[in-house]
Amino acid sequence: MSDPLIDSLERSLAAREAAGLGRRRRVVESRAGPRVVVDGRELVAFASNDYLGLAGEPSLAEAAGEAARRWGVGSTASHLVCGHYAPHEALEREIADWVAPCAGARAVTFSTGYLANLAIVSALADRETEVFADRLNHACLNDGALLARSPLVRYAHGDAEALAARLGSSGAPRKLIATDAVFSMDGDIAPLAELVALAQAHDAWLVVDDAHGFGVLGGGRGTLAELGLASPRIVLMGTLGKAAGVAGAFVAAHPAVVETILQTARPYLFTTAAPPMLAETLRASLALVRAGEWRRERLARHVARFRAGAADLPWRIGDSRTPIQPLVVGDALEATRLSQALERRGVFVPAIRPPTVPEGTSRLRVSFSAAHEDDDVDALLRALAGAAREAR
Repeated sequence: MSDPLIDSLERSLAAREAAGLGRRRRVVESRAGPRVVVDGRELVAFASNDYLGLAGEPSLAEAAGEAARRWGVGSTASHLVCGHYAPHEALEREIADWVAPCAGARAVTFSTGYLANLAIVSALADRETEVFADRLNHACLNDGALLARSPLVRYAHGDAEALAARLGSSGAPRKLIATDAVFSMDGDIAPLAELVALAQAHDAWLVVDDAHGFGVLGGGRGTLAELGLASPRIVLMGTLGKAAGVAGAFVAAHPAVVETILQTARPYLFTTAAPPMLAETLRASLALVRAGEWRRERLARHVARFRAGAADLPWRIGDSRTPIQPLVVGDALEATRLSQALERRGVFVPAIRPPTVPEGTSRLRVSFSAAHEDDDVDALLRALAGAAREAR
């Protein structure tokens, strides 16, 4: 006997698959690094966010083992009950002192960047706060506005003039601007200097998600440092599972903002703290990020090598100087076929399709790591050239 609810789900799943939007998890059977074993086969991977190559760093594995022996493997409770340990406190102080989005900044850590952005927006916004979000922001910034039940206005991607017009016509008593710093699927950088000026002119908060800039730009301090920007209106979020190679996220801002998050943000109040062993491992990672200029230089060389070699490929390459290099294919099925063609040639780059990117902009999100070798970049270029010939 059929179940109407199950039948409805199965029809929806079949329709997604037919449209080229079905997804499946690929099981990685090897240590984190630029080469992965998938389905028993070694592939060169250009898919991760491990920009500095720290996820497989042996010294961090040693630090994690030592921290687990010292602190155990769990935190036992939320931060505000009994789950806030000395390594959490030390990590937050080190982050605040280093990234410093304003004078005297504090920091607070989270288990994920998604939780951190939910916490920021829901703590600072309410039903009378209008949230202005770049159209290509990561979904969690929009979801923060939903959690806060705030009116959400999405402005044209990277268009400070469009945002200024929206702010100027708003009658909301409170305003919050939310933007990625480095956009996760395009690799371009938000016009942050203009956004800081608009936040100050319109008495608004500016929430900056620097998940993909922290560790890479500004000597590792991130996109704000790269551009020389600081303001008490800025609320900075950075993740610790990308360039830092471990897991977690932080929010750095004026002490009053951080204290408001601690006191009121549901994603902070009602979740178990990350294990202190992770916080201690992150302190070791942060030291490597600070001292990692050679890694950042190597990463930049890989990006330049790829862009020079990809100039004659038939797909549009995004305007990006970051490790995120999108090859925009357009059709979801075609993007999937291109990904499969690369895999046959020993290169792993999954297709990115809606809803992660807008309709008609399916792509391969090529991402680079300092752990890649020049030969790896050349292998990618050869695979792309071969796939282009095959598609003719």
